[in-house]
Amino acid sequence: MHPRGNERLSKTEWRAHLLARRAGVPPAQRAAEADALALATASIQARTVCCYVPFGDEPGSLALLDALRDRGVRVLLPIVPPRPGPLDWAEYTGSPLLVQGRFRGLMEPAGERLGSAGVAAAEVVLVPALAVDHRGVRLGRGAGFYDRTLPLARPGTAFVAVIRDTELVRRLPAEAHDTRMDAVLTPGRGMLALPERGEP
Repeated sequence: MHPRGNERLSKTEWRAHLLARRAGVPPAQRAAEADALALATASIQARTVCCYVPFGDEPGSLALLDALRDRGVRVLLPIVPPRPGPLDWAEYTGSPLLVQGRFRGLMEPAGERLGSAGVAAAEVVLVPALAVDHRGVRLGRGAGFYDRTLPLARPGTAFVAVIRDTELVRRLPAEAHDTRMDAVLTPGRGMLALPERGEP
């Protein structure tokens, strides 16, 4: 269920609503969704994928990363920089080599850093999101790291937001700097292309 009058809600109001709803997802549902998302990665055809380690109430788990690696996909994970800017990247080589990042609960790879240009190695970028609308507008947590990172990807890279099925909504507030998503990956419906991406 989406908040009433959602066409007039600000990004801040949307975030508050979505975070509260995520906090209410039962552990058993989170575990089932994580398993489903790991299986749904079978639809991703790429040599290199930029991903992230889900934390807190985010959908997904390390099983998603491992499912990609088990298929021979090179998985790159972000490293949050000390100051606002594009994300750094390093290869994921298994959960034992993850370390605590700058933010509590956020795990990052301990291997060689590739710099912000690392995103250009990927054919697919899996992007965290609180919600996405049918035009591909993504709502993040507001820190702006992905807003600064996605423009560095090479042309033709597919941007795929990982969300729960209920987090694909009709319309979100959009700004000029927002990078639109090409698809969403959901537990119940798998990979869904966003045919309305070209709408204003």
